[in-house]
Amino acid sequence: MYFAVQAMAAELSTGALVMYHIKKSGRNISMLVANNKGTFTKKAKGRITFTCTDGNLIEEAVKTAIETGDGQTFWMKSIGTDQAGERVSEMEFEWSIKVK
Repeated sequence: MYFAVQAMAAELSTGALVMYHIKKSGRNISMLVANNKGTFTKKAKGRITFTCTDGNLIEEAVKTAIETGDGQTFWMKSIGTDQAGERVSEMEFEWSIKVK
């Protein structure tokens, strides 16, 4: 699987969490990927699943952004695994959020 496809799927697994927490806050908050990095450990074949478990980081950043009015940045990690459960890639995204 081409690396760009993996990057898009990994970004979606983090971005969906960011959107969820922004919507949950009820506030108008902008979001943007500020930086990213990736490590590829095995050739990705077949169905690859990307998982992000950093929802707590977003919740804290949204809360701080609302309380202070300052923009916040935070890194989120998404791990890609193949059908056998073996890690094929690890992508990290630095998100930036700001209350409008």
